[in-house]
Amino acid sequence: MTKKHVSTTINGDAIEFLCDPNDTLLDVLRKELSLTGTKEGCGSGDCGACSITLDERLVCSCLVLGVEAEGKNIGTIEGVSNKDQLHVIQEKFLEHAALQCGICTPGLIVSTQALLKENSNPTEEEARYYLAGNLCRCTGYDKIIRAVLDAADVMRGAA
Repeated sequence: MTKKHVSTTINGDAIEFLCDPNDTLLDVLRKELSLTGTKEGCGSGDCGACSITLDERLVCSCLVLGVEAEGKNIGTIEGVSNKDQLHVIQEKFLEHAALQCGICTPGLIVSTQALLKENSNPTEEEARYYLAGNLCRCTGYDKIIRAVLDAADVMRGAA
């Protein structure tokens, strides 16, 4: 199978890679580009562990082919922090103990960032609805939702 050349932007950096036409973007991120923060949970788009943004749209990277990234702007968990300092969302997840094993955490943080870009003041119901595609087997969801709402409060105050 002939590999395809793809030019894209990931976390603000211009990136080029080669991939098989049937490689998922998740596999490309993890195996070709060593961006291992994005996790594989189910491989079928049901758990949200591999959530990324693709042109500002939240998607499961296990459902996107690597070749579909051509010319797109991709955001992964590696792009959330400011290199030296955690993003307020990450800080609130730690503060509220909204993580345990860590498989779901990157997807939840990317999803939370997407939510708060769309709606800076979500209600608890809106946050739960938006994050419904992200499954967590360890924490339950109360700590996660508390972290999301607290991060929203802080981010609105900082704006």
